[in-house]
Amino acid sequence: MKAEETLDYNVKVCWHAISRMYNAEAVKNDITTSIGFVLLNIDQEAGTPATKIAPLLGLEARSLTRILKNMEEKELIYKVSDPRDKRLVRIFLTEKGLQKKEVSRLTVKHFNNKMREVIPEQELESFFKVTSRIISMIENKEIF
Repeated sequence: MKAEETLDYNVKVCWHAISRMYNAEAVKNDITTSIGFVLLNIDQEAGTPATKIAPLLGLEARSLTRILKNMEEKELIYKVSDPRDKRLVRIFLTEKGLQKKEVSRLTVKHFNNKMREVIPEQELESFFKVTSRIISMIENKEIF
C-alpha cells in the first residue's frame, strides 16, 4: 500500500494544507493558527478555565502555556483567578483579542462556506460520518 492510499497520510496532508492556508491569513493579522483556535474557544462572558482549553484543541498543557503566554504578551487575553477557588484561572479576551477572534471566526466561516459551495452535501455528510467513526474507534481503543 502506498502512503497516498492510507487514511492517516491523507488526513495529515489535508490538515497541513488547511493549516498553511489558515496561517497565511493569520500572519496578515499578527497571530497564528493556534492563537486563532484558542481565541475561538474562549467564552467572553464567563471566561474559560485555562485547563479546559487544551483538551478542546487537542494540545498538551505545555504547548497551551506557551500559546497563552504569547497571547498575554500580544495583549489578546487576560487571566482572572476564580474568587472561590484560587487554583482555577479563567481566560478572558481583551478588546484586541475580541477583534482577532472575529477575524478568526470569519476566516473559518469563509473556508467552510467555500467548501460547502464546492463539495456536495452528501459527500460532506459521508466525510463527517467517517471521521466521527475513526475518532470514536481511536477513543474507544478499538484500533490497538
